[in-house]
Amino acid sequence: MAGTLEATTQAINSYVPTDAYFGKPFIDADEMRSDPLPHRYVHGGFENSDTRFAIYFPEKDVYRGRFFQPLGGGLGGTEFAFVEPLAGVLGGVPGAFRLGGYMLESNQGHIGNDLDQRAGDDPGLYGWRASAESARFAKHLAKHHYGEVPHHGYVYGGSGGARRSPLCLENAPDIYDGALPFMGGGPIAPGKADEAIESVQPTGFGAMFNVRRLLRDKLANVIDATEPGGSGNPFEGLNAHEREALADLYRLGFPRGAEYMIAQPMGQAAMWCWNAAEFARQDPGYTPDFWSKPGYAGHDQPHLFEGDRIVRFKTGVDEARTAADIAAEVHAGGPAAMEASSFMAIMSPPDRQIAIRLAEQPSGYLPGASVRILSGEAAGRQLFVTGVFGDTLLLDGFGADGNAKAEGVRPGDQVEVDNDAYLAYCYWHRHHVIDGEKGFDQVIVDGSPMFPQRPRITVPSPFGGHYSAQFKGKLLYMQHTHDTSLWPDQAILYAEGVARYGMPKNFRLQWVENAEHIPPAFLPPSIVPSPTSRLIDYSGIIEQGLADLVAWVERGIAPPDSAYSYTGGKLTLPAAASKRGGIQPVVSASIEEAARAEVAVGAEFTISAMAEVPAGQGTIVAVEWDFDGTGRFLAAEESVDGTAASGSYERRHSYDKPGTYFVTVRVTAHRQGDVSTPYLRIPNLARVRVVVTGAAA
Repeated sequence: MAGTLEATTQAINSYVPTDAYFGKPFIDADEMRSDPLPHRYVHGGFENSDTRFAIYFPEKDVYRGRFFQPLGGGLGGTEFAFVEPLAGVLGGVPGAFRLGGYMLESNQGHIGNDLDQRAGDDPGLYGWRASAESARFAKHLAKHHYGEVPHHGYVYGGSGGARRSPLCLENAPDIYDGALPFMGGGPIAPGKADEAIESVQPTGFGAMFNVRRLLRDKLANVIDATEPGGSGNPFEGLNAHEREALADLYRLGFPRGAEYMIAQPMGQAAMWCWNAAEFARQDPGYTPDFWSKPGYAGHDQPHLFEGDRIVRFKTGVDEARTAADIAAEVHAGGPAAMEASSFMAIMSPPDRQIAIRLAEQPSGYLPGASVRILSGEAAGRQLFVTGVFGDTLLLDGFGADGNAKAEGVRPGDQVEVDNDAYLAYCYWHRHHVIDGEKGFDQVIVDGSPMFPQRPRITVPSPFGGHYSAQFKGKLLYMQHTHDTSLWPDQAILYAEGVARYGMPKNFRLQWVENAEHIPPAFLPPSIVPSPTSRLIDYSGIIEQGLADLVAWVERGIAPPDSAYSYTGGKLTLPAAASKRGGIQPVVSASIEEAARAEVAVGAEFTISAMAEVPAGQGTIVAVEWDFDGTGRFLAAEESVDGTAASGSYERRHSYDKPGTYFVTVRVTAHRQGDVSTPYLRIPNLARVRVVVTGAAA
């Protein structure tokens, strides 16, 4: 199936880049592969640039004339994001083939966390131009391979990939007909796609980190209050400053019901590393001013940092640890398993040094702290603590430092630990009110900010430039309701931008309820109740969204919108499927019409559940029960056969030990009602609390 050497050479020689930045394309791998299905694999790049691409051409009986281009998350920097461990969740090559297309990825213009040295800080290059030129060459090669160019192309991605996929649709209409960002967002300013964007979402991360630092053990009470059957008052037991910090977080838009993730920073920890470098470069006076000038908490209320502040603590390295070391500890249930940031370790190459143990532990708050290597092979490297696993510090950074992490660090090397910048960052939301953003009313009185204001900070250029919210194709936006990395307001801002600048008829927003940033299987199993009992696996929803996007673009069948309201930083979805819309089933659960029940050991009780699939979005193909919050759904409704779009279900249950249990009912829909297929499954869930007291009669 692979093209001959002569045909490939002809394809390369006949290609003229549309974007003059890119040199002649080259191919350094062209081979037949059998996994997951027979296909031709092509890898290469463009001369005089750091842009690389990987293309996967299926056999002709699979191919139906379209292509899919997923964009990796974070900063990008790899052309293999969708063939790594997350590929099964995000579709990857098999998903593209099932949808009748070839798949291509690019590294989005740079290698790892570093920048293209010739391009430097160029948000346009990393945001869309490298992806678009890679797609143009792939189309050119597809013509030589299949005999004709693909008739339609689609770009999609999550997190950083969702940040950049609308940029591709907006700025390269010759390539892309549709886009599906899931979990994205950013500033909108037509005509500024090549200008760096302001730090928006990271502002909320600082507020979240501050709540984590201030509340610590009190977070358990906040979580309990916001769980099903809780008091509903997360502020109970907090002092004035703690209440203020939590209220700030909510007003900024932190997703309700996801409070348990405040103590489990994931990509937000890495985001701090990337932004720390930009804060130091763009506003070097902020951190010293925070600690020395009136109007800043560091100066005005130094008691708030007693016991936490670490200033220029010097010590040696006791041990450098690899990703394999950390991953083994995660799987064994050791200290690393307690942190969601361990996800970063699982995704790193096993032999990569990513963590260190210190000879002496500083007295203070280590998450987010700066670790500067003072001696040895890695001297001068600036890293930051993204996770604390017992006495192990997981490290990351920006640019070449982030690529290297702890590589080359040896026992005995000297380091300096300092957290002044991190603690100051926790209050950044007070000192820069962002025009057009939601959630800053609490720091504005009579139209003016209460606190000294700082200039804007732009995020690293690989995140891309400004949106225009103007596009010729179709854009289906999916945003997760419980995403603690990209909060609900980001999707709303883009929707408002389309209403103001673009064509709303070409835009749809769908909420994905009970979904986090990463799938629950990648979250620490130590979280109780289990992430799998709290959250859904959204992989089937993304693939169904892509199928719906294809139907919209190619056959004019528009997908449904989701209805919602957003007030005071809080997203609310209608309780009825007929009013909510979207594609997920709407699920509710109760015990005697309540979210909480108290029962005796051994006493049977009845859990009731109701579910309904929005009109035209399929039928229910599975109803499963988890009675103890372990994430193991051991009971299923055997009568469910894929013929009904709604249903009521009951289960009798009892517990033989006292304690607090969360019962989860998970309902899965499928557009064609296929109860056996593992693909295109659309889940949602509901939970109730059961407090079991006493002893068996």
